[in-house]
Amino acid sequence: MKNTDMTMHVRGASLFVDDMPTPPGCLHAALFTSPVPRGRILSLDTSAAAAAPGVAAVYTHRDIPGINEVGHVLKDHPLLAVDSVEYIGQPIALVVAGTRREALRAARLVTAEFEELEAVFDPREAASRGMIHGSRRVLAVGDTAAAFARCACVAQGSHATGGQEHFYFETQRALALPGEFDTITVYASSQSPGAFHRHIAEVLGIPQHKVEFVIRRLGGGFGGKESTAVWVVAPAMAAFILKRPVKLVLGRNEDIETTGKRHPYQYDYKIGLDAEGKILAYEVVLYQHAGACADISLAVLGRSFLHVSGSYRIPNISVSAVSCRTNIPPNNAFRGFGVPQGTFAIEAALTHAAELMGLDAAVLKRKNLLRDGDTLPYGMRLEKTSAIRCWETLDRKVDIAARHAEVAEYNRAHNDSKRGLAVIPVCFGISFAQTALNQASALVNVYVDGSVSVSTGAVEMGQGVNTKIRIIAARTLGIPPERIRVDTTNTSRIPNASPTSASTGADLNGMAAKYACEEIAARLRKFAAERLGNAAPGEIELRDGAMLLRGEETGLYWEGLVADAQWARIDLSSHAFYATPGLYLDPKTERGRPFAYYSYGTSLTSALLDCRRGTYVIDSIDVVHDVGQSLSEAIDRGQVEGAVIQGIGWSTIEQLRYATDGRLLTKVNAYKVPDIKFVPPHFSVTLLPNSDNPFAVCNSKAVGEPPFIHGLGAYFAVLHALRAARADRPLPSLPLTPEKVFMYLHG
Repeated sequence: MKNTDMTMHVRGASLFVDDMPTPPGCLHAALFTSPVPRGRILSLDTSAAAAAPGVAAVYTHRDIPGINEVGHVLKDHPLLAVDSVEYIGQPIALVVAGTRREALRAARLVTAEFEELEAVFDPREAASRGMIHGSRRVLAVGDTAAAFARCACVAQGSHATGGQEHFYFETQRALALPGEFDTITVYASSQSPGAFHRHIAEVLGIPQHKVEFVIRRLGGGFGGKESTAVWVVAPAMAAFILKRPVKLVLGRNEDIETTGKRHPYQYDYKIGLDAEGKILAYEVVLYQHAGACADISLAVLGRSFLHVSGSYRIPNISVSAVSCRTNIPPNNAFRGFGVPQGTFAIEAALTHAAELMGLDAAVLKRKNLLRDGDTLPYGMRLEKTSAIRCWETLDRKVDIAARHAEVAEYNRAHNDSKRGLAVIPVCFGISFAQTALNQASALVNVYVDGSVSVSTGAVEMGQGVNTKIRIIAARTLGIPPERIRVDTTNTSRIPNASPTSASTGADLNGMAAKYACEEIAARLRKFAAERLGNAAPGEIELRDGAMLLRGEETGLYWEGLVADAQWARIDLSSHAFYATPGLYLDPKTERGRPFAYYSYGTSLTSALLDCRRGTYVIDSIDVVHDVGQSLSEAIDRGQVEGAVIQGIGWSTIEQLRYATDGRLLTKVNAYKVPDIKFVPPHFSVTLLPNSDNPFAVCNSKAVGEPPFIHGLGAYFAVLHALRAARADRPLPSLPLTPEKVFMYLHG
């Protein structure tokens, strides 16, 4: 990936929060957290911790100067527990000491007595008890009961998907620096500058203009740094009270134990098809395992809810979705933001139906693909749909039918091993489902020497958003990218920024930057036209640092023109704002146009199963994905590849295990993530040619999250091989680990 940070990364010169020089007198924070999954706090004794060597202070909820609340959507998540706890790892007291080791040692000296209460860890049980966040969402289109009566094949059952640990390189961390007049500056590893800025101000009880929140880059995020503000707000509170710098850094196991994951889901489904394989009806119930606090779960559930039809035309559909409150750490955003879970349900249902009809699942999928003019369940009519183009491009490349025939022949000839294939189409809506978040602003400053600074609310976390914004600014101004620097994300320059998530980072912030650059370029063209005397501004073009008049050289160049414009009192700064037009969703009817456009793709995944050992290899993946007119092919290919491998990890080997009391057992040494050796020997990515997208900046398309869906192919390819070996067992849940495969074959 041609990321602007790449050279510094490989030299180890990139600065992250914990690389910043520790200020003189800096203190270190650690948290005392709940050892029980649910209970009342009967007593809390911090005296031994307060008297421990090096300790500067110990804080509880009574010491919070403002509001004791960091709930991201609902106000249900106290910064420090008051009289009860709802999950193991919930913060109760904050210890601040001279060194991190002293803070950790002192935190272990805090004692508490609890009255333990019954905890719930199963989402269906939680739903049956009425333990839910928000309210149940329901959507019905057509008449599913009448449609099922006309079906030649009806498949129904239950299924489940597991969670996933973000496993970003850089754990949760923040450094807070108090300033004059009760101001504070916080450097943090966060994806949500606007929301975290607000949380800090509310907890400290000060106006937001006294808080400066700064983000240079993240060592990975994947959604895990979008909503849980505890690790940022806690050190800020201590720094504000003590008037000394305070840093909090989580160790890897601390991070894994106390932070949220991808939401596990359970499903009940029923799908009906006619004799030709056309889907007539689909019913699905989603049970989301949300955790103890709402966090961002309702938004994640909303994306699952809106994507249950996947890439398919379904005339009659009924959807019910509920966010279940359980006694584990609140789960949060993860790459895909609920879409993989919603898509899995329809893919599993269609696979089940294909098995009953004696067909390859790919045959049913191709017959039911979306096309222009189709209307999705929530009423949005599709246009510029490339679902069929992606499928046909892949088919020309790999010959899907021939590959299935080869696999069928192999499986007839082999008993000790089996092969499996899966075709996965992708239809992924791009925009925040919460309409208000679809906004961004940018500040562009051109300096008298011709160099340019661009500030937006986008957060660089390795996905290349800063590089794309730099490319957009360079194209718009007509100068080389080397003349442009994308500055830190800073709430004093860009306030109220939406999170960098939902694959909208470049779409929103890139468009705002483009608008700001266009304004400056227009001023300079007008100034150049006045200088030339015989030209109109519309006849002048900025290209490669030169001013052209009707395509001819004028002798005016960027640096000289900028310097002259400054002396002529031309404004060389511009602030611009962009809000995605035409978006809305009526929460009462669940109808609207919640997305600006859709990202499409199709992939073919192949697996080889060892039937004796229960092991398997994902040996090939071919992907065709639509990225519109790519801003950077290197970045887009890297995003596709990374997303697919992360999706394969979720589908196959990444398994979270909990003890009966809700303690997480799969810590750093017990949790498996895909590494470079896990990548299939054949991995081909084709960016759909001749594609454009009038609904996003420079006709590009978002690419961060949609390719994750291709990773589902690993589950279904291994399942295909398993069913060839033994078809009399219930369908295993996701992830399809080697242990599950072995027990499926031999249990």
